[in-house]
Amino acid sequence: MSTKKRLAVNKTYKLYLGGKFPRTESGRYYELNGRKGALLANVSRASRKDFRNAVVAARKAWPGWDGATAHLRGQILYRVAEILEGRSEQFEEELRAQGTTPAAARKEVTTAIDLLVHYAGWTDKYQSLFSSVNPVSSPYFNFSMPESTGVVAAIAPEESGLLGLCSVIAPILAGGSTSVILASHTRPLCAITLAEVLNSSDVPGGVVNILTGFRDELLSQFAEHMDVNALLICSDDEKEIKLVQERAVENLKRVISHVDGPLAESPYHILDFQEIKTTWHPVGV
Repeated sequence: MSTKKRLAVNKTYKLYLGGKFPRTESGRYYELNGRKGALLANVSRASRKDFRNAVVAARKAWPGWDGATAHLRGQILYRVAEILEGRSEQFEEELRAQGTTPAAARKEVTTAIDLLVHYAGWTDKYQSLFSSVNPVSSPYFNFSMPESTGVVAAIAPEESGLLGLCSVIAPILAGGSTSVILASHTRPLCAITLAEVLNSSDVPGGVVNILTGFRDELLSQFAEHMDVNALLICSDDEKEIKLVQERAVENLKRVISHVDGPLAESPYHILDFQEIKTTWHPVGV
């Protein structure tokens, strides 16, 4: 019998673009190591071309997702929560492998599930909260109501591998927009595992696109791309925030900045990525 020590087959994490799991077009990967220095996985290092492909997929998917009923979007978000619940042990294991304590990992997974259920419930309610009938001194009705902004790019929190990612994705989807997300560089394992959940839970291809890689390579592209309508950045680095704000000026892109941590449950995070449409209608005689 051979006494050779078996080498573990480490997983290579790909990207999630347009409902598929392609390799990065650049062929680059980076090694993710655990607390004791052991190799956990090889993680795709997305390029600018990968980002452009993700935007194309998100733009193509937007009309269908925006046109879906609020009830259907809520059902799909709830389905994501259901599947995440069923795979909770896997997510806890991945969080622990990346340095999270067992108790904190368990709490992060359950909180992420609850957050998805929270936003599933808001999909058919936020319109009533943020719509209004405006007083005007003329013989017209004046209505204002929110509608989705389009393609939203987001830089997910660095220190929260699962909850931070879900807290970014959920309000964007609840409001009818599509997304391109850059996952945490140091805690990326849950990102592509979450993509597997999204892929099997009726989320149409292209509605969520997930990249892994380095912020400094992609921040400018996120801010400058002309077909991205809004940008969310979760960061405590003032230089990063200033960079995206300056680069977004030329295309008048809306930039929402948030601290490097999960977004709290709130319908106002849905409103961040809504446009307000106002309609005038004559009063009948």
